[in-house]
Amino acid sequence: MSSKAIIAFLFVCSCYCNRCFSAEMNPKVERLEAVPPTELGEGPHWDAATQSLYFVDIFGKSIHKYVPATNKHTKAVIGVDCVSLIVPVKGEPNKFLVSIGRELAVVTWDGESEKASKIEKLCEVDNDPETKDNRFNDGKCDPAGTLWAGTMGGEPKYGHVKPNKGAFYSFKNNTPAMHFNKVGISNGLAWSADNKKMYYIDTHAGSIDELDYDIVNGKISNRRPLFTLQKHDIPGGADGMTIDQDGNLWIAIFNGYRVIKIDGRKPETLLASIPIPAKQVTSVVFGGQNLEDLYVTTAKFTINDEVLDPPEHGGTYRITGLNVAGLSPSVPAVL
Repeated sequence: MSSKAIIAFLFVCSCYCNRCFSAEMNPKVERLEAVPPTELGEGPHWDAATQSLYFVDIFGKSIHKYVPATNKHTKAVIGVDCVSLIVPVKGEPNKFLVSIGRELAVVTWDGESEKASKIEKLCEVDNDPETKDNRFNDGKCDPAGTLWAGTMGGEPKYGHVKPNKGAFYSFKNNTPAMHFNKVGISNGLAWSADNKKMYYIDTHAGSIDELDYDIVNGKISNRRPLFTLQKHDIPGGADGMTIDQDGNLWIAIFNGYRVIKIDGRKPETLLASIPIPAKQVTSVVFGGQNLEDLYVTTAKFTINDEVLDPPEHGGTYRITGLNVAGLSPSVPAVL
């Protein structure tokens, strides 16, 4: 790490370690040395069937797999456009729902080869002339197996995204349904255990929002802020998100050297802040045999001439000792 990065990371540690860890929490943050640094690591998904972590490198245009039991990392370069999400297809071994630019596709990959064996386009979004340079960003399946995913505006220069160009969609039978537009950077998603709430992040909004969620009809409504970064003096932007079995949300803070934990039921309630030795923290997911390990992806791309040195920046991390477990990620029921 550069001296500037070390100072920033130590400042985060000194500000948050002592005042935000409960007696039950004794987090240990470790970088997975078997996983090479990514340019823009994102979209982590834990696959219980294979006990594997899948994730993407958006700018590296690649999909990745890490198996903790063997400490083995593999990847396949898609190489067509930015790749931002990967979700295993239910009942279809070696098939994954993957976003490529503005397209959704089914990618066939054996988890070992350096290239995917097949890429089948399903659909495309944001086809208007003003949004042709958009791309998908984060996306997940809800408990019913429906994919929800959003887009973001073009990025003519790294870190400088065209505002209010993205949209938020759900997908059934390869058909997108737009729920709202004028999104800055569509990001983290989670659902409450009782299936009554969806949690959503537009990074440009500066907040984590909650919505009423109708799992039967696939509808959302009544969007309102749950937690606002500025009110808690948290620098950076809210990025990827996951939820634990207690109903608390864990959020990656891009440009903030941390992951935060907030109460999913009490507005504006910060429960913990865990320092990460990488500035661009991008996303989180619970994994491991009992879903008690929190995996964290990060990035290291240059914004405004600030160079972030690997291996800390761009590293993939695992946090243990949290004394909590996550909810099992859902996979697509129907494509």
